[in-house]
Amino acid sequence: MTPRPLSRTALATMTAARFLAAIIIVGCMLFLPAGSLGYWEAWVYMGLLFVPVATIGVVLLIKDPDLLERRMRTREREAPQRKVIAVSSLLLLALLLIPGFDRRYSWSTVPPSLVVLADILILLGYLLFVLTIRENRFASRVVEVQEDQVVVSTGPYALVRHPMYLAVSLIFTFTSLALGSYWALIPALLLPVALAARIGNEEQLLRRDLPGYEEYCQKVKYRLLPLIW
Repeated sequence: MTPRPLSRTALATMTAARFLAAIIIVGCMLFLPAGSLGYWEAWVYMGLLFVPVATIGVVLLIKDPDLLERRMRTREREAPQRKVIAVSSLLLLALLLIPGFDRRYSWSTVPPSLVVLADILILLGYLLFVLTIRENRFASRVVEVQEDQVVVSTGPYALVRHPMYLAVSLIFTFTSLALGSYWALIPALLLPVALAARIGNEEQLLRRDLPGYEEYCQKVKYRLLPLIW
């Protein structure tokens, strides 16, 4: 059953509240373990993380509130997806906590040039995210087939079947280096593995419930990485 759409005011309020909560939570996860606000990599990373999110949120609120509301949903209906989300949340928690401790106790040192390169790659991940939602306004955060949904095969969907997950993989794989920690690469590299498990279950649902998806899979062979998988 499709939830009743929120009013624009209610949607704006919910989006702003979640955005402010995310800033506070992520800030605490980065700076409290570091024991210092003099953590320039974290300040740059938070800018990279939240400025694009705020911009995208405002644009969607004005131009496509239905898509914004779909992006706000977090409750998965499929049991396998709930398990994947639980594992991914633990990995993300480790990914954001480890760099602060790494900085405080000098476990590893990432050169500034590599930090900047990681920042650039994270921005490329956001660019891919924007291109994806521009092509597919059914891009919900939860795994579902919506009323009137159609298969999208243009833009990044012509190269891989799940460009949104590729964008997320880029952002979070390079988060560890952007935050100046080699040790955080461990959870960072495990996150795409969790996404691969999510993709497997999602494709079962799409093949079953989305007309034309089976044919699309025959046309676009790669799920996440062109020429690899």
